[in-house]
Amino acid sequence: MLEVKKKVTITIIYDNNPCDNRLRTAWGFSCLIEKGEEKVLFDTGGDTATLIENMGILKKEPESIDLIVLSHPHADHTGGLSAILRQNKGVKLYLGASFPESFKVWAKEEGADVIEVYKAEEIYKDFYTTGELGRGIKEQSLVMKTERGLIVITGCAHPGIVSILQEVRREFNEKIYLVLGGFHLGEVDVSKDLRRLGVERVAPCHCTGNKAIAFLEREYGNDFIRNGVGRVI
Repeated sequence: MLEVKKKVTITIIYDNNPCDNRLRTAWGFSCLIEKGEEKVLFDTGGDTATLIENMGILKKEPESIDLIVLSHPHADHTGGLSAILRQNKGVKLYLGASFPESFKVWAKEEGADVIEVYKAEEIYKDFYTTGELGRGIKEQSLVMKTERGLIVITGCAHPGIVSILQEVRREFNEKIYLVLGGFHLGEVDVSKDLRRLGVERVAPCHCTGNKAIAFLEREYGNDFIRNGVGRVI
């Protein structure tokens, strides 16, 4: 049994899918996870201006972030990082060990406390990384323990969304309540695979693909969450 956890709120700060018409859309992804007083930023979108403008409208302060997790080194997930580091010196930054050395050096010079990720581990209370997965584009996903089950957040799911979730099931042996983020599917239908893995709810966005999103919506019905910039879950 999972112990009772604090309420978790996830706000999509940056995405190419619209939701809140006050906010700018742009290609990329970033979300802020708040659990009590704890604040974790997952990815930073593709550019500083959009990220900071959206955070301002949503009243989310860069200096309040406790740690940042970057899924993989593509620019649409790392492009806004410098804006956060300018306002939050010394913030812990978890990135994959396979990130370019030049990026790591730059992040340290900008003031980040860089922590390289190799394997699955707890990085904050009830927050875990899957470790770097995949053989081509290596990527980490974020896993949170909540009273309803695990929440899994993916950047682009380059290692394969089904493979990532299979690894999460092996590593944690707990039910998956929600999967959120970019699934990188195009026209591929994985809805039945996610059902077989016991995923209760889905909130695809970013690079998932319109047809793949439609498959998931048809399969999940009321357990499908329409996702985009400004969505609060």
